[in-house]
Amino acid sequence: MFELISYRQFRNTPGVKFFDITVNQSNARDLVSHDGPATSPNNSATGHWQFYLHPHQEDNLLALAGGRTFYLVNFMWKQPFHIVRLEADGDILRIPPGTFHRSVSDVNGSVVLNQAVRDEQAVVEREFRVYNSADIPKLLEVTSQFSPRPILHGLEQTMPKAA
Repeated sequence: MFELISYRQFRNTPGVKFFDITVNQSNARDLVSHDGPATSPNNSATGHWQFYLHPHQEDNLLALAGGRTFYLVNFMWKQPFHIVRLEADGDILRIPPGTFHRSVSDVNGSVVLNQAVRDEQAVVEREFRVYNSADIPKLLEVTSQFSPRPILHGLEQTMPKAA
C-alpha cells in the first residue's frame, strides 16, 4: 500500500524553513516541474487516462511548490483506486513498485522532488513506460465512473471520477 510519510522540520522562522527530508535507501533523484495544470502522463489521443508503472522503482514524492493530485491504482490492494493530494510542505508520498500512477498539477503548476529507490534490475527507459487504460480492461474498469468511488486522501469526498 502507499504511505504518507512525515519528515523533520529543523527550523521555521520568518522567511526560513529548514527540513530534513531524507528518504532512507534512496539512490536516485528526480525533479519534476509542471507549468500550469499539467497532467503526467497525458491522456491518450482518444481521451483515455494513461499511467506510469515502475516495476523496479519505489517513488518518494515531495511537493516543493504548488500542489499535485496523484491517481494510484494497484490491483493487490483491498481497495485498488486511491486519489492522494500533495501540497507544498506536506507529507512525502511513497508509491510502491507495481502501482499505476498519474498526476495532475494545480492551475499554477507544481514542482515535485522524487527520492526514488531503484533496485538492481531498474532500467530507466523501462521504468517510465506509459500504460493506456484503454488497453488494460481492469485498469479502465477500476477508474471508470461506474466502479466504486476511489478512496480520497487530502481531498474533499465530492471529487468527480473519470469519465
